[in-house]
Amino acid sequence: MKITFKGNPLTLQGAQLKQGDTLKEFVVAKNDLSPLRLSDTKGVRIFLSVPSLDTPVCDLEVKEFNKRVGEMPGVSIYAISLDLPFAQARWVKSYNIDGIVTVSDYKERSFAAATGTFINELGLLARAAFVVDASDKIVYAEYVQEVSEHPNYEAILNAAKLA
Repeated sequence: MKITFKGNPLTLQGAQLKQGDTLKEFVVAKNDLSPLRLSDTKGVRIFLSVPSLDTPVCDLEVKEFNKRVGEMPGVSIYAISLDLPFAQARWVKSYNIDGIVTVSDYKERSFAAATGTFINELGLLARAAFVVDASDKIVYAEYVQEVSEHPNYEAILNAAKLA
């Protein structure tokens, strides 16, 4: 898959996922530095891979999903970046984010490896979204081609509702 940032081509490390693939185990850090593994999560889940919560598009994306989480009872949403957990916690508190769990892949980059979202040139995660069913099957996968653009919100939400 080819992605760009402001029109410049970028390289993703690893294999990208597609519908029907099984999401592999990963471990990320919660805001209190404790680990969160894929196996700790249950049911239908949306995993949002974002470059940094401190950028305008990521900020708006996570806030939008936080507003709309109520439309999807029983669906858990995780926003994953390489931001340090302390920075994520400050961001969550400053915007009263209560429907999404923010987690960091700063330490092991195992989410990046499991999803093929690490951008070599930037040292950040690509903007991507994965809807995963209760058996860890990918029911929707989107790698946003231009990192500075938004994902397809409606397609992600519809996939989660149907999973």
